[in-house]
Amino acid sequence: MPEYTPAELAGVLKDGLLSFPVTPFTKDLEVDEAALVDHLEWQSSFDIGGLFVAGGTGEGFSLSPDEHRLVTRTAVNTVRDGVPVLGSAGGNTAQAVALARQAEEAGADGLLLLPPYLTETTQEGLRAHVAAVLKATDIGVILYNRANAIYSAETVAQLAQDHPNLIGFKDGSGNFEQLARVRSANGDRLFYLGGLPTAETFALPLLQVGMNTYSSAMFNFVPEFALEFYRNVRAYDYEAVQQKLTDFVLPYLDIRDYGKGYGVSIVKAGLRAVGRDAGPVRPPLRDLSADEQRQLNTLVGTLTAAGV
Repeated sequence: MPEYTPAELAGVLKDGLLSFPVTPFTKDLEVDEAALVDHLEWQSSFDIGGLFVAGGTGEGFSLSPDEHRLVTRTAVNTVRDGVPVLGSAGGNTAQAVALARQAEEAGADGLLLLPPYLTETTQEGLRAHVAAVLKATDIGVILYNRANAIYSAETVAQLAQDHPNLIGFKDGSGNFEQLARVRSANGDRLFYLGGLPTAETFALPLLQVGMNTYSSAMFNFVPEFALEFYRNVRAYDYEAVQQKLTDFVLPYLDIRDYGKGYGVSIVKAGLRAVGRDAGPVRPPLRDLSADEQRQLNTLVGTLTAAGV
């Protein structure tokens, strides 16, 4: 049973750093349940605002429905009390509805609704897709504004008016004009979550336009650094934020940009760099090369040497 009502969940999520745990796989690309439990216990031992499982960093796009259920239920049973667990739903409308119901049955507190599969869409089509998911579950739902699911301010406002369990808007587009319009039309009815790849890069400017918080993939392997960065952002400590960008985040981006899909692969490589191997990524992603892994090991080692 969910620990939070949708309104309570929004209140918790908007004031803390959020993250998307990886899904560990064995060398045979099966879900590694023991490693998943270990990773979730470690992640939730920190002061994290919420954990989104089976999402983008968790390779939810490569999980079967049964694996989605397994990962979500494992998280609900493993994460320490007080840390919200959110599942994910994507694919076509029927699949998204089924995954939303499944997440609620597994005990998730909320849900991230990913863009629908492949096809281009109209605002009317997006409203119908989202409404079907919102009607299928009572838990809090967050829209992911990205790719072929770019929601107009009017669409978001109509959905928020019709469905009390719509609680949040996650942005992965970086269109500041659109964000201003969505924020203006919806005010505090929703909370706003930065979700661009390696969100630390954009965290400070997005906070200034009303995005309450952001999701950190690098929390998976350098949680202390990620939390310190978040505190710097919330304190508007420009000097500290810039120093961390220069010393770690931007060199990290250089490695990430060596290959398509490395936004996920580099997180698992980061876990290898800190001695917490979560296995390989699944196709169509690929792992970093040996040389790229060495570069990341060296970079992560600078944080260890600095005591972070």
